[in-house]
Amino acid sequence: MDITQTIALTMGVAWASGINLYAAIFVLGYLGMTGNIVLPPDLQILADPMVMIAAGFMYCVEFFADKVPGVDTGWDTLHTFIRIPAGAVLSAGAVGDVGTGAQLAAGIVGGALATGSHMTKAGTRVLINTSPEPVTNWFASIGEDVAVIAGLWTALYHPVLFLVLLVLFILLMIWLLPKIWRGIKKVFGWLGRVVGISKTEEPDKSPPGSIKPRE
Repeated sequence: MDITQTIALTMGVAWASGINLYAAIFVLGYLGMTGNIVLPPDLQILADPMVMIAAGFMYCVEFFADKVPGVDTGWDTLHTFIRIPAGAVLSAGAVGDVGTGAQLAAGIVGGALATGSHMTKAGTRVLINTSPEPVTNWFASIGEDVAVIAGLWTALYHPVLFLVLLVLFILLMIWLLPKIWRGIKKVFGWLGRVVGISKTEEPDKSPPGSIKPRE
């Protein structure tokens, strides 16, 4: 691999891991096992049949869990502790035998990118789950799976195009995450009022300029 392909694969596995880790592992393992790509030495373990069976099984579990409103949010919460570290490890492994410093740098950047893509996915799902119909959730889940597979394919075979699209995704993510966070706070604030955890403050009905008594 040349430097552009290496960078694209390094960032591609991190980005994909934050969205669907098991699909990313299975796709890379399949392509490596069938000889369509030559995986870096540290990622050749992904082509091991046992690893592919485990990734394929967990992808099937996630495929169904990810399409049930509420269950998908719980699944994403749990995978905060799985996708992000795995994205950092895969990103470091994708660098190859360049050097320990390069692998550490790739792990740091890859972990940050996996965090961003994971938070964007998980936060968007929380907002989508406020819709009473499940169709939007299904379309979002299927779209994420397709995006991971197509994104990895693009990173491997059209690295320059992938890097351009990745920059656009990062810019969109920077713009979108604050809005997602505000939406999530509103959702949990509403839930808190429904179950009685938080109360809506009573409006101040005292006339302007009046002195409020101390409680």
